Amino acid sequence: MSIFCIGRNYVEHAHELGNEVPTSAIIFMKPDTALLPKGENFTIPSFTNDLHFEGELVLRVSKKGKNLAALHPEGINVLDYCDAISVGIDFTARDLQSKLKEKGLPWEKAKAFDNAAILGAWHPLTADILSGPIHYTLAKNGTTVQTGDSSLMIFPLDKILAGITEYFTIYPGDLIYTGTPAGVGPTAKGDVFEGFFEGQSVFSLKVNS
Repeated sequence: MSIFCIGRNYVEHAHELGNEVPTSAIIFMKPDTALLPKGENFTIPSFTNDLHFEGELVLRVSKKGKNLAALHPEGINVLDYCDAISVGIDFTARDLQSKLKEKGLPWEKAKAFDNAAILGAWHPLTADILSGPIHYTLAKNGTTVQTGDSSLMIFPLDKILAGITEYFTIYPGDLIYTGTPAGVGPTAKGDVFEGFFEGQSVFSLKVNS
């Protein structure tokens, strides 16, 4: 299983971190060991003092695909290649990421460490869901901290598939984290996160004290 992730896919999030708005999709990956096992709590790694949460929509791939933009010049139907959707968290060691970026080094140590990817319960992906803006939220300790709206994505879901498959083959079971909206922030011991897809809770996560 591959875990593909999209960076800076919302203008306001790019601005809040002082980054340029990308003109092509920023793609990075996590190993499958980055996925927190279902039902487990999260432990903040010892190598960071500034761990940030990033709530995101997540797609599940259902069909092998490569070079989808060329294969479908009329446009990519997301339903042909993905069968489920949920909400997750891309945990980021922001202090470590900043140091790596300053040196021009890859981000993996800051984003691809063990248990850095949280995944909620799946919802079947349907044409109805894709027909309008998809809404999701992330709450921390009972307060909403991020509100996502897919219509505000710089690269919508079909363009994400096009961008990824220009370079990589996708396979059934692969995950795609589609980028985080504005509102990212620090994570502390004892925090409780809850992710909502269209108003319905899809995960609750406790951060170990």
